[in-house]
Amino acid sequence: MANSFDMERVQGGGVTTPAGFRAGAASAGIKEGPARLDLAVVVGDAPCAAHAVFTQSRVVAAPILISRERLAEGRAQGIVLNSGNANACTGKSGLASAREMADLAAAHVGVEAQLMLVASTGVIGVPLPMDRIRTALPFVCPSRDGGHDAARAILTTDLVVKECAVSLEIAGKRVIIGGMAKGSGMIHPNMATLLAVVTTDAALDGTLARAALQAAADRSFNQISVDRDTSTNDTLALFANGAVEGEPIRTATPEGTRFAAALERLCVELARMVARDGEGATRLIEVEVVGAETNGDARKIAREVACSNLVKAMVYGCDPNWGRILMAVGNAGAVVDPNALEVSIGEHQVAANGAAVSFDRSGVSAAMGADEVQIRVGLNRGIGRGTAWGCDLTEGYVKINAEYTT
Repeated sequence: MANSFDMERVQGGGVTTPAGFRAGAASAGIKEGPARLDLAVVVGDAPCAAHAVFTQSRVVAAPILISRERLAEGRAQGIVLNSGNANACTGKSGLASAREMADLAAAHVGVEAQLMLVASTGVIGVPLPMDRIRTALPFVCPSRDGGHDAARAILTTDLVVKECAVSLEIAGKRVIIGGMAKGSGMIHPNMATLLAVVTTDAALDGTLARAALQAAADRSFNQISVDRDTSTNDTLALFANGAVEGEPIRTATPEGTRFAAALERLCVELARMVARDGEGATRLIEVEVVGAETNGDARKIAREVACSNLVKAMVYGCDPNWGRILMAVGNAGAVVDPNALEVSIGEHQVAANGAAVSFDRSGVSAAMGADEVQIRVGLNRGIGRGTAWGCDLTEGYVKINAEYTT
C-alpha cells in the first residue's frame, strides 16, 4: 500500500473529481417504493484506455457479457448503470436489454455505442423494465458535479454512499484517481465488488491499466467478504482519459509503480467502505496476517478469517472465543505450523505458540466492541503479509435477506 509519497485524499472527491469526466442520474422507477435515483451514467469527454474485472461466478449477468465484448480493444468512454434489477438469469431477452440500454446511453451522451459499457445490480431473475429506462435516460444529465448522484443511484441495500478520490504527482504533473462503489450484501468477490467505477485523468498504457487494476482488485475488493456469496454481476471498471497530457504511463517504470500504488490505495478505501456497510453490520473487522511464507498465503488466510461466520458472530457478541480464529486459519489451505501461531485482538495477545496465554477477557471484549475490530495473526514462517476486511454477523443480515423480495 502506498503511503510514503505525496498522495493525498481529495476531500469530498468521487468519480468525477478527475478532469474530463461527467456523471448524472435519474429515477427510472426500477427500485420499488418511493422514487429514488436508480439509473446513472458516467462518461469521459474523450475515449479512454479502459479495463474491467468481472465476477468469476459461472452464472453471469447479461451486462457483463456486453461489457466484456466492448472492452476487447481496451477502450471505452462511459458506463451506464442501474440498481434495483440485476438483469441476470434473464436469457436472450436480458442480453438484448443490456445491449439496448448501453446503446441508448451512448446515443444520449453522444459517444460511439461500442465505447459504452453497462452494469446492473439488484434482484436476479426479473426482466429489466426497458420501458422505464427508455423514458428515464433523457433525464440523466451528466455534469462535473453529478458524481454524487451517480454514487447514490447504484445503491441497493447499502446504507451509505461510497466515494473516494486521491491526488498525486507523477512526472511533475498532478493527477487524480476517483471512484465510486456499491455493495452491502452478496459480497464475497473473486474479482471486485458488486459495482465499482474508477476514473483517472492520467494517460495510461493499456498494459498498465490491466495490470494495475487486477493487482489493486486482488489486494482490496478481493480481500473483503460480508456473506461468502459471490454476485452474478460483480464489475470493477477503470477509465483513463489522459486529460493530464503527457506520454502514457507504462509498467515497470517509477511512474507506473506510483500510479499502481495510488490506485490500490483508492480501491482499499472503497473496499473498506463496502465491508463496513455489510447488511446488518455494526462493526468493521480488519484481519492482518504476518509471517507467512508468501504474500499470497497471507492474503488467503486473512480472507478466510474475515469470512468465517463463527469469527463474525464472535465479534458481534464481543465473545473472546479466540480459538475460532485459529480454526479459520487452518481452513485457508495455506501452509502453517500450528505450534507457531500467534493471535492478537486489538492490543491484547490471546495466543502464542498455538496455545492460550493469560489475557484480560474483559479487555478483549471491549476491543471487539469498537467500531473497527483489529485481529492480527502471526505465522512465524516467513515475511509474507496480507490484510482482509469483513464485518460482524447480526440478526439484521438475516432479516434483510429473508425479506429481500417480499
